[in-house]
Amino acid sequence: MLYTAYEMQRTYLAGASAWANMGAQLLNNPSNPFAYLGGGPIMASALDVFAHAAAPRGKPAFGFEQIDIGDECFAVSEEIVLQKPFGQLKRFAHAGLQEDAPRLLIVAPMSGHFATLLRGTVLRMLESHEVYVTDWRDARQVPTSEGQFDLDDYIDYLVTYMEHIGLDDTGRGAHMLAVCQPSVPCLAAAALMSAQRHECRPRSLTMMGGPIDTREAPTAVNTMAMQRPHSWFQQNAIATVPIQYPGAGRKVYPGFMQLAGFMSMNLGNHMMSHWEMFKHLVTGDGESADSTKTFYDEYRSVCDMTAEFYLQTVEHVFQKHSLPNGTMEHRGTLIDLTAIDDVAILAIEGEKDDISGIGQTKAALMLTTNLDDSRKRYELVPDVGHYGIFNGSKWRTKIAPVVEEWISAHNA
Repeated sequence: MLYTAYEMQRTYLAGASAWANMGAQLLNNPSNPFAYLGGGPIMASALDVFAHAAAPRGKPAFGFEQIDIGDECFAVSEEIVLQKPFGQLKRFAHAGLQEDAPRLLIVAPMSGHFATLLRGTVLRMLESHEVYVTDWRDARQVPTSEGQFDLDDYIDYLVTYMEHIGLDDTGRGAHMLAVCQPSVPCLAAAALMSAQRHECRPRSLTMMGGPIDTREAPTAVNTMAMQRPHSWFQQNAIATVPIQYPGAGRKVYPGFMQLAGFMSMNLGNHMMSHWEMFKHLVTGDGESADSTKTFYDEYRSVCDMTAEFYLQTVEHVFQKHSLPNGTMEHRGTLIDLTAIDDVAILAIEGEKDDISGIGQTKAALMLTTNLDDSRKRYELVPDVGHYGIFNGSKWRTKIAPVVEEWISAHNA
C-alpha cells in the first residue's frame, strides 16, 4: 500500500507541477501586462519553485559531450561494454588520453541514487584516466524472473567487472575507486581476489567516505540502524513494486524512502536552498537559480534497491559490523582482509561528513595488517561534507589530485 500511495501522490503532483510551470511561463511572458505588476514576478517565482520541486524525475544521463583539458578540447566517448540484469558497465574515454593511461573502475553507490550522482567524479578523473563506471539499474525495472540481488551478487559483479576490464598490454590491472557505501563490498572483493591471487585484482583501491567500521564516530544514519532491530527494517522499510513497472511484485527498499530520510536529516538546509532559489528568481538571477535546480534534479532522481541487498547491508555493515569483526562471508567463504598484501589502499574522509563519520573509512588501513605502510595512505579533508568528497570545487582541486597521484604511484 505504501508504494501505491506514493505513486498516486506522484501522479497528482506531476499534474500540479505542469500547471504551476504553465502559470510561471504566462506570468513571465513579456506580452502579459501582469508580468510588470509588483506581485507578478513574486508569484511567477513561487510557481517556478513549486513546479521544480513537484516535477517527476527519471534516470538522468551523464551527458558528457566534451572535456576541456588545459587549452584543448576533446570529444568524450561513452559506451556500454558489459550488460548484466542489475547493472551495466560503462566506459568513458577521449582522444587526449595517453596510450598508457591508467584504467579506473569507479564504483557508484547502490543507495537510492543513480550512478550519475558521480558525474563530477567521473568527469574529473576522465582527464587522465580511462574510466569505467558501475551503472546500477533501478530494481523496480528488473523483472522478478531475473532472480534476486544481494550483497554476494554485488561482490560478484565487481569481480566480473574487473575481469572484463582485464589487463593492459603491459600486464597491468585496473584501479578501483569506491564512493561511500560500496567501500565495504569493494574491500571485500579486493580481499577475495587477493586470496585467490587473481591477476585482475585492483592495483589500488581508493575509498571515499566509506562505512568500513561504523562504530567509529557514529552518525545519525549509523545510530538509527543500531537502535532498531532487524525485524523493524523488514516491516517498515520494505515495499512491493506496483504492477505498472517491469519489476512488479519485487520486494524493494524504495528510493523515495531513502530520499525522504536524507532530506529530513538536513531539512533546514534544503528549505533555505529553495528559499534562496526563490529570491534569485525574483531578482532575475537565473544563473544562480539554475545551479540549485541542477543539484536537486540529480539529488531527487532516486531508484529502488532490492530488499535482500538493503537488509543485508543494514545487518552486516551497520548492526553486526561483520567486515571489521572478521565474520563477513561471501558464498560461504570467510573474507580475510589480511589476504590483501599488494593492493595499495587510499582512505579519504571529510571533516564535516554527516553520513560516514571520521575514522570509519580509515579503519580499512588498520584491518589490512599484511599490507605494507608504503601502500597505505589516509587523507582527512578539512571543511568538506559527504557530498563534497566526490563533487564540487574541493573535490576537483584538492581531493582528485591526491587520488591521481596515488594511482600513478602504484600503476607501475
